[in-house]
Amino acid sequence: MTWTIIAICVVVWILQEISGGGVTDALVYVPVLTYNEPWRMITAVFAHSPGTIFHLALNMYSLYVLGPPLERLLGRARFSALYLLSGFGGSVAVLLIAPDLGVLGASGAIFGLAGAFFVLARKLGGNTTTLVVLIGINLVVGFVPGSGIAWEAHIGGLVVGAGLGVVFLSTRRIDQQARQVLLIVAIFAALVVLTLARLYAF
Repeated sequence: MTWTIIAICVVVWILQEISGGGVTDALVYVPVLTYNEPWRMITAVFAHSPGTIFHLALNMYSLYVLGPPLERLLGRARFSALYLLSGFGGSVAVLLIAPDLGVLGASGAIFGLAGAFFVLARKLGGNTTTLVVLIGINLVVGFVPGSGIAWEAHIGGLVVGAGLGVVFLSTRRIDQQARQVLLIVAIFAALVVLTLARLYAF
């Protein structure tokens, strides 16, 4: 799935470049459009800033580093759920904290991968120092005025990813798989409830 996600993001970015802004406009997440076009909360995770390859390259490199070990540990289905729900969580955070902001990019989902990786590595005895430093730097950079980085999506993705990491750790046994699925669905439902609550508050 890691390579599939990378391939999708690259193809989408190429389409963004050759479409003259049409594809970007169709995929970017703008909170005020959530009621009529809620799918943007997910499609934005596969699009990146047009006009420069830096945003895409940075996120795809991060995905290349974090994705394979996590996917081997979790399996395709759990990894896919982690990526998509973390991306969704990033969009929900933007809706709650910065409803006037338009965002796109895989950063929220990647922060979710980092959050889950941290939780799993800590429990399994891995060294997380480098990961903590990288997460910290990226979070701080997001708060720099004029950076153009949606720190809200980073926070949302990180929280959801860490939460899913806890779920995966606490339901590792075969006889706990049904509980694991229920907890994953519960996290998804919670994000939907938060989205609906904010929409009705507009």
